Amino acid sequence: MKKRLVGLIGASIFILLSHSTAVQADEYLASFKNAELTEFVNIVGKNLGKTIILDPAVRGKINVRSYDVLNKKQYYQFFLNVLEVYGFAVVEMNSGILKVIKSKDAKVAPIPVVDNGTDFVGDEMVTRVVPVINVSVRDLAPLLRQLNDSAGGGNVVHYDPSNVIMITGRAAVVNRLVKIIQRVDKAGDQEVDIVKLQFASSLEIVNMINTIQQTPSNAKNAVTNNLKPRLVADERTNSVIVSGDPKIRARIIKLIKSLDNELKNNGNTRVFYLKYAKAQEVVDVLTGVSKGLEESSNSKSKANNKNSNLSIEAHEGTNSVIISAQPALMSSLSSIIRQLDIRRAQVLVEAIVVEVSEGDGVNLSVQWASAGGAATQFNDNGVTTSEIVTGAYQVNNDADDLSGVASSLSKIAGGVAGYVGSDWGVVLQALKSSSGSNILATPSLTTLDNQEASFIVGDEVPVLTGSTSSSSNDNPFQTIERREIGIKLKVTPQINEGDSVQMNIEQEVSNIKGQTSVDVIFATRSVKTTVLAKSGETVVIGGLIDETVNETVDKVPILGDIPFLGFLFRSTKSSTEKRNLMVFLRATIVRDDQTMMELSQRKYGLIRQIQLGQTAEGINLMPNSEAPLLPKWGEPVEVDPHSFRKIKEKDQEAVKEELNEQKAEDVVAEENKVNGV
Repeated sequence: MKKRLVGLIGASIFILLSHSTAVQADEYLASFKNAELTEFVNIVGKNLGKTIILDPAVRGKINVRSYDVLNKKQYYQFFLNVLEVYGFAVVEMNSGILKVIKSKDAKVAPIPVVDNGTDFVGDEMVTRVVPVINVSVRDLAPLLRQLNDSAGGGNVVHYDPSNVIMITGRAAVVNRLVKIIQRVDKAGDQEVDIVKLQFASSLEIVNMINTIQQTPSNAKNAVTNNLKPRLVADERTNSVIVSGDPKIRARIIKLIKSLDNELKNNGNTRVFYLKYAKAQEVVDVLTGVSKGLEESSNSKSKANNKNSNLSIEAHEGTNSVIISAQPALMSSLSSIIRQLDIRRAQVLVEAIVVEVSEGDGVNLSVQWASAGGAATQFNDNGVTTSEIVTGAYQVNNDADDLSGVASSLSKIAGGVAGYVGSDWGVVLQALKSSSGSNILATPSLTTLDNQEASFIVGDEVPVLTGSTSSSSNDNPFQTIERREIGIKLKVTPQINEGDSVQMNIEQEVSNIKGQTSVDVIFATRSVKTTVLAKSGETVVIGGLIDETVNETVDKVPILGDIPFLGFLFRSTKSSTEKRNLMVFLRATIVRDDQTMMELSQRKYGLIRQIQLGQTAEGINLMPNSEAPLLPKWGEPVEVDPHSFRKIKEKDQEAVKEELNEQKAEDVVAEENKVNGV
């Protein structure tokens, strides 16, 4: 009984000592001895008037004694400090409810994202996004992770595209890391010095110093990239811009000034080996530019009375330019050469010429004739009725001679029906004709920017241009000129800013339409225009749609005008012709070797695929012969004559395998197209 009474008294004392006593409103005394952590959270929540949700892992006993009176804010921070010591954190929800969870789980909880640390300075879990200007976040993030409490819920993540660092952790720790970032970000000296040169070339000086600064990777005292000075050449003002550490900048500036000295001789000579431009074209430009530069230089230095001795020559064998000039003029000319000797972009121009034409004609004529030759003679189709009648009478007189009728009938086109009597005859002739043509040409060519290129596929036709004979006609002669007919394409592309291409185009499609007593007749359709289009887009540069209807009526006067009966004395010829011509054009800019290789491989593969199909079909009536076949892209074209037969047999097997693979790829591509892949 006595032991039970002692236990009750001890429990009462524990409860009194374990509770935080409120001295005044919003003032607290916090003393806990051997108290359960859950009981501690309940007492704090009751005093603060907060609803607190505990994680099942919140367990343990605490011992805390406070001799100071705490206000409400200090009391809440005291609550957070105690939980932080025991490995827990508090997450406040939008509704005001507090959650007590493990510290390592707090970084994925909905903790606040703040821009500054003025509102959060204690052990609250926060996330801050800190932009970095002068230092790479990729190099800075590993250092910050060593200073953050990674095991207790801290985390440091960097984002390279925006050069920002995202820090998660206790507010006090996060604010400390932010101060470190701000000081490190200001560590570099971002001031620059501009050194104007008088004699040397700024670009050459920069290249020379950069070469000196290159340190082997295995060097012990290698300078880090952050400490290396940065040099930029301003060719417009012939100046060098230097940035970096002040001491290193001073050393570099001293080196630049020591190199910027005038040569002892009055001039110097240099050889510029060109990579892309033509030497003679560059010389023509430099000769014109140097006159103005030389006059300006002489006007500023008349007191020196120096002779220029300027010389600019081209050596076509090595495609180089040799220049002898004063240092200042040499620097200006070398800058011009560097800007002219650049790789020019190329343009692939692909044209599609489509022409579809069709024509129909109907002839109907009735002719009368007698043995004496009097008749209606319509020469619509190259035969007259009198020829047939005369031939028929010859057959009557000589049954074995059919040559007259045969020669007359051989000239007839269409259907003929007639009657030959004792001394007269009649012939009904009807003819219907139709014609059509379909021309599809896809010329393509590649040329440099601002360089004209032409393309023609066709024939050369002789055309009579004149004839001359003497008074005695003893030495007559004719002059003949050959004219090109077929498909012609002439284009001059100009690449504008961005991916636009301006093209001066001359497109022509011509052929022989017929022949007269004087000379041949040419049919020509041409387009001459200037267009602007995006790279890879297809434009229509010309089109012609025409329709022609011709009707010819030959008739006997008076008799041909009689209603109904007039058809017996007429010859009617009607014809229609429609023609549709369209020209499509696509320009593709080629700026690098990879694009050019892809375009060439595409064209090469197209031709080889056609040859593969011909090889699979074989050559009619020649089963032992094979159609020519291009080698695979990238394979050598040399063939050993001794092993030609073996290679031929291997090629046949390879062709069969390649055809099977191509068929399988076509099937897969068709399935993907149907499925919308």
